Amino acid sequence: MKQIRVGVIGVGYLGRFHAQKYAAMEGVDLAGVADVDAGRAEEVARECDTSAFTGYRQLLDRIDCASIVVPTVHHHRVALDCIERGIDILVEKPITTTVEEADDLIARADANDLILQVGHLERFNPAVLAMQPLLDHPLFIEAHRISVFKNRGTDVDVILDLMIHDIDIILSIIDAPLETIHTVGAPVITPLTDIANARLIFENGCTANVTVSRISMDNMRRMRIFQPGRYLSVDFSKKEVMSITLREGARNGQPLPEIRKHGFADQDVLELELADFITNVRQRTRPLVSGREGRRALRVALEVVQQVNENRARIEKILGGRPDFAGLHHG
Repeated sequence: MKQIRVGVIGVGYLGRFHAQKYAAMEGVDLAGVADVDAGRAEEVARECDTSAFTGYRQLLDRIDCASIVVPTVHHHRVALDCIERGIDILVEKPITTTVEEADDLIARADANDLILQVGHLERFNPAVLAMQPLLDHPLFIEAHRISVFKNRGTDVDVILDLMIHDIDIILSIIDAPLETIHTVGAPVITPLTDIANARLIFENGCTANVTVSRISMDNMRRMRIFQPGRYLSVDFSKKEVMSITLREGARNGQPLPEIRKHGFADQDVLELELADFITNVRQRTRPLVSGREGRRALRVALEVVQQVNENRARIEKILGGRPDFAGLHHG
């Protein structure tokens, strides 16, 4: 088996896990990690028995593919440098900060026959994969993705940080154009939106209600899907899917619920995603979440962001000014 030489650009909280997973993979050579924080790069390099770089361009001559796990604002520049050097890439979500940047990366990757995969991790959740054959004609979807506050990922609002996961999943299972979006959201701890709700209505009549928060006392990542004859409950955290259908029973002639539950607790979702990326690089196959799927989710997420910001601007005008969140953010 040919060794695939991979690098990780950005080894903060998530990038470190990328490096660890690659280092343990058969047929993969973790050729190096890069980070602007020299101490962090050296620390992760020692853990993973590889080389450390503070300038990612120094790493590019050594690798066939790369995970790009830098702040979103740098995705386009770093990805473009990789593409220009003929390197296949996995870019963490969201793919870029704008649809125009995403279009540029997609066009350049296509022109150079390169793999462009986007890190929408939940698509590789075994529960999500298990629910696929159970889907028929979803009529209503309710998603909740809430988490306790963490002082990371706050370079983007909660929509691009968390909601984009559920947007991507919903767009992948509803075979119809999106018709309208209705949103509400607010900043609470950071200057950006920390809690939001979006109601997505599709042309085929399906409605999805998505709620996200990064200021909760608890963590929850769940989705419920209602369709004729079946109700599905997906717990992303527990990697469980529960299916409820009705069957003819003897209890007063009323149908009885038939519940089937499947769990996949021993599956490592990040490992599945990165292994898929390496397979795509090795076999030149199209990713499950290519640049086009990443762009699609980004476009809808940015529409939600725009609506939320417009609503906030109207409220601030009514209140006579923008609240000061600096004390909350740093206190």
